Amino acid sequence: MKKEDVMNILDWKTKQSNVEVPFFPARVLLQDFTGIPAMVDFAAMREAVKTLGGDPKKVHPACPTDLTVDHSLQIDFNKCAIQNAPNPGGGDLQKAGKLSPLRVQPKKLLCRGQTTCRGSCDSGELGRNSGKFSSQIENTPILCPFHLQPVPEPETVLKNQEVEFGRNRERLQFFKWSSRVFKNVAVIPPGTGMAHQVNLEYLSRVVFEEKDFLFPDSVVGTDSHITMVNGVGILGWGVGGIETEAVMLGLPVSLTLPEVVGCELTGSSNPFVTSIDVVLGITKHLRQVGVAGKFVEFFGSGVSQLSIVDRTTIANMCPEYGAILSFFPVDNVTLKHLEHTGFDKAKLKSMETYLKAVKLFRNDQNNSGEPEYSQVIQINLNSIVPSVSGPKRPQDRVAVTDMKSDFQACLNEKVGFKGFQIAAEKQNDVVSIHYEGSEYKLAHGSVVIAAVISCTNNCNPSVMLAAGLLAKKAVEAGLRVKPYIRTSLSPGSGMVTHYLSSSGVLPYLSKLGFEIVGYGCSTCVGNTAPLSEAVLNAVKQGDLVTCGVLSGSKNFEGRLCDCVRANYLASPPLVVAYAIAGTVNIDFQTEPLGTDSTGKNIYLHDIWPSREEVHQIEEEHVVLSMFKALKEKIEMGNKRWSSLEAPDSVLFPWDLKSTYIRCPSFFDKLVSTVLLPKSQLHSSLLKMPMSYCIWETLSQQIIYHLLEASLGAVLLLSI
Repeated sequence: MKKEDVMNILDWKTKQSNVEVPFFPARVLLQDFTGIPAMVDFAAMREAVKTLGGDPKKVHPACPTDLTVDHSLQIDFNKCAIQNAPNPGGGDLQKAGKLSPLRVQPKKLLCRGQTTCRGSCDSGELGRNSGKFSSQIENTPILCPFHLQPVPEPETVLKNQEVEFGRNRERLQFFKWSSRVFKNVAVIPPGTGMAHQVNLEYLSRVVFEEKDFLFPDSVVGTDSHITMVNGVGILGWGVGGIETEAVMLGLPVSLTLPEVVGCELTGSSNPFVTSIDVVLGITKHLRQVGVAGKFVEFFGSGVSQLSIVDRTTIANMCPEYGAILSFFPVDNVTLKHLEHTGFDKAKLKSMETYLKAVKLFRNDQNNSGEPEYSQVIQINLNSIVPSVSGPKRPQDRVAVTDMKSDFQACLNEKVGFKGFQIAAEKQNDVVSIHYEGSEYKLAHGSVVIAAVISCTNNCNPSVMLAAGLLAKKAVEAGLRVKPYIRTSLSPGSGMVTHYLSSSGVLPYLSKLGFEIVGYGCSTCVGNTAPLSEAVLNAVKQGDLVTCGVLSGSKNFEGRLCDCVRANYLASPPLVVAYAIAGTVNIDFQTEPLGTDSTGKNIYLHDIWPSREEVHQIEEEHVVLSMFKALKEKIEMGNKRWSSLEAPDSVLFPWDLKSTYIRCPSFFDKLVSTVLLPKSQLHSSLLKMPMSYCIWETLSQQIIYHLLEASLGAVLLLSI
């Protein structure tokens, strides 16, 4: 770091573009694809130092380096079957051939838009055997962090891990050797979790404490989701393998001095707005403004309304709006989250004191000395409104406040993307039905199908918990769902059932008719139970435009049932609300959902859970349980990893027959290298032609940098 670099940063307002500055991150995160070449280079450096008469034990990464082995898993097994894949490493597949071959290829849900999930989410085997249901939830170790779906069942996990260790034995042995001999290197073994999830919930320090010094946590790495940790106040983003290795060698990352866009969140969100509405609203706004290649920092009173899940989701979606990173400074919400996830209280107090002293702590009550930004944009959370999509296409968004007027307009319009062309004199028709001994009335807009489905965006725990809390308050207020409405609950995984159950809201969903029908797409793909004869006859008799409301992603006409012409996509809590109301032809602001036992009108705002309620339960029953499971998994270790044999020698014993891990030839020419003591460096270089000071590759240049430090001399290649 030079004085010029410091001045460039201090003069950021007047500096021209393309000014480069160095950045020294506190740590590095690797995944196994990029971890192999990086650690092989370090092993080769030890060989070179030994050859040149130095001490190879001096060769270590200059900063903490965490390596997660999460890219080697392949789904060879589905349930008890096996796909007989060849073993590229030539190793023993642990007698895999004795198992029955896979007869039917497993159906998998692809995580659209999330590149880290490699399409391995099993769509719903969990829960078919109710007797084993609880143990399956507890023992399922691998989750897609975006869909919270167990990848396969536990037996399948064990079999896939068995094949993984056999197929990748050579790589894993090298990683284990690396973790033994290199200081600052920690290897997270296979089967633990994905790099960004482990980074967020286990590896993040927030504030480093080293040799009586405190400094902010920061990280660069080769995983595209590094930015997720921006949500807990850690500066981090993804870089290339060469840049990562340079940091490991003690060199900085060189980056163009970025513009920092301050995104001020103001106002308070509409009470009916869910976390998904907020996250997508902010993301859409940033994309429209244009923040490509810039840093984004959030500030303002509205930030406090975002949970850690919201913040990390927004930060993780940087590729959606092109920013390098999206930073949320540490605040009281962050500290509370860290306390829930196991941080020591004394350390948290020290962290808070330090961050406030260096003005890195966000405080709504003290706005003096607000940071300066290259550009400031404002997002008023009041502008984000809850909405539904329909009645025939997902792109036709309708604000909930406009739902009644929009539906009535659809009845009037000609048949088309939104219209049904119902004659004006028939729009108020009512048809009576008798169902289970009681009389009910159906009209245009009556809800006959209501399905809560945890998939796509609605896999966010906050919206599922909001649906459960709304159901709880509705039941306590004496509200019910009419029995002729086909209600269902299809969790995306056993994890959803786990937190709905542990938070105590699942029984209330059941009382309203939203009982678990299975783990799969069900109603979302049209696989719904048939409507009763009474309802079908009434719809035909009155030519009624009845409605289905579901928290899925597709709603074209007739998808749920031929006789259900209007289908709306809504968040899970709104699905429950419309089911209770029994119609979409309602203005939630002025019309009640029903009455309690005393005849008092109950409005939606009376039972809608606050964001604070949802966030509290989310922290206690989702974030905390997931963190504990991950922490226990890491600390308990992996039996196969623990029993894996690996060398512990100072130098790695290269296998000359290996076609995968071999000592690189970068340093072959060093046999004829001139060693110059640093005391003689200046005068000697002045006498040498510049052609002697060359590098074949950038990788060699940064590797030689460490060799020089290890040997106390400068290395010059002879030509």
